[in-house]
Amino acid sequence: MRTKTPKLYDIAYARSGDKGGNANIGVIAYKEEDYDLILAILTEEKVAKYFAPLGVKEVIRYPMPNLWAINFVLVGILGQGGTGLLRIDAQGKALGQALLELEI
Repeated sequence: MRTKTPKLYDIAYARSGDKGGNANIGVIAYKEEDYDLILAILTEEKVAKYFAPLGVKEVIRYPMPNLWAINFVLVGILGQGGTGLLRIDAQGKALGQALLELEI
């Protein structure tokens, strides 16, 4: 029997949205004790590599320890913005869900 590889969604939830050509993803730990793990795993470099196929130019990370959360700004991932993008998720609403699929 194969054991399931843990994913980020096992210890956190996420919300995402857009601001012009940029998107943001908030990742929030379910439990305080998991916040340090999320902080260690979700570096700017790791998130940038994860979203590289979508054309992200830069990732900026904002830790929020009092909320057990991290906010990421994904610069340029939406090109010129939602109205100029032909992707199904032009506003970046599914990016948070996509990040939750990351194996930890």
